[in-house]
Amino acid sequence: MKAALLAMVEAAVAARNPVGLALPVGGRGVARVVTLDDPELGGVLRESVRRDRPQMVETEEGAFFLRPYAPRLRMVIIGAVHITASLVSMARTADFEVVLIDPRKGFARAERWPGLAVHDDYPDDVMAGLGLDARTAVIALTHDPKIDDPGLEAALHSNVFYIGALGSRRTHAARLERLATLGFDERSLKRIHGPIGLDIRAATPAEIA
Repeated sequence: MKAALLAMVEAAVAARNPVGLALPVGGRGVARVVTLDDPELGGVLRESVRRDRPQMVETEEGAFFLRPYAPRLRMVIIGAVHITASLVSMARTADFEVVLIDPRKGFARAERWPGLAVHDDYPDDVMAGLGLDARTAVIALTHDPKIDDPGLEAALHSNVFYIGALGSRRTHAARLERLATLGFDERSLKRIHGPIGLDIRAATPAEIA
């Protein structure tokens, strides 16, 4: 039974679906896998996933220890540019899964980015198949509206936890104007962090990242 439950957990996480393992603490409860749409424990699981902490919960069947299992944090980077290598290094240090997208074939050569999932198509085409979720951050770096904007649009239509775009305040203002013409309201556009990063008067690629 335990092996079957763990296999279910592994399959769910691999498909980027948060789940929980509810283990009975005395009483007559039975161990089971909990999903976010569970009528009794789904809300508790959502909170456990958000806080990344297990919880003790009381149900009609008795007390359960609910341990959350969430997909790995993921960073989708749009643009294989001068700061990308430094950003990838930091993301990997923080144990993020990294996906790199750049339709410019010369920039997105797999040999330039060993061990990385690299896509040389436009962001909207790639991101449609990624399953953007609340454990994903999207970072746009190219300064090219033809590349960045479709990716930002896809991110705004999802529940990713962070959206950022590189560029000056002037560039960002123009970006917001373009996206507003696509129907995004002010509240939605405020989800985009721009300029991104800390104001440390960065000059080198590593500092900018």
